[in-house]
Amino acid sequence: MCFSATASFSAGAVLLGVGTLTLRSALASSHSLQRRDLPFAAIPLLFAIQQLIEGVIWLTFRFDAPLLNSVMTHVYSFFSHVLWPVYVPAAVLLMEPAGWRRRGLIAFVAAGAALGTYLLYVLVAFPIVSRPTGQHIEYVSPHFFAAVTMTLYLLSTAVSPLLSTHRMVVVFGVLALLSFGAAYAFYATWFISVWCFFAALLSAVVYLHFGVRKLNRSRSNDNGMSAHRSQ
Repeated sequence: MCFSATASFSAGAVLLGVGTLTLRSALASSHSLQRRDLPFAAIPLLFAIQQLIEGVIWLTFRFDAPLLNSVMTHVYSFFSHVLWPVYVPAAVLLMEPAGWRRRGLIAFVAAGAALGTYLLYVLVAFPIVSRPTGQHIEYVSPHFFAAVTMTLYLLSTAVSPLLSTHRMVVVFGVLALLSFGAAYAFYATWFISVWCFFAALLSAVVYLHFGVRKLNRSRSNDNGMSAHRSQ
């Protein structure tokens, strides 16, 4: 997260807890044919890892550890630049039944995969540098085709969930769009760090998705048992 090592580690610790609960809830509310939901359920844990990595980056500034800083900066950038535009639409796609929404999500997955491949190349060919600026971390890297890159990133990570048939997945997408706009409007220089933090907090919505589904299934089972008894 962009404000301090303490904030990053705290966010990471909270998300580890949320992520563990989310996976347990997903497993409890899914039968064997619905294990395709697990990649979406893993989002909070992946965000937790990313926040903990940024906490380490903060510490490399304090303790002057340039080699560790370089390694952690590139690992963090792999999450922010490469993983998310591929992972998010793919995780949403896996949960969708056959139909036009699924076909639309396939296009988002293809766009995300193309963008992730391109950004991986940029990450390798032009090493990214992190540096503290005030109470923020700025990630410095070349910006080729910035408008196209930003558009594809937004489409794959925030717009793709809007095609979902699941209400809370759509809510995740809407809130991701709003946080994307807020981070860019107020923290343009530190956009990567700030928006990833907002998105990490929004991963709590992922937990709500599985929690609500588990509750609905429990109610459905209770109603079924009551109907059976009445007969």
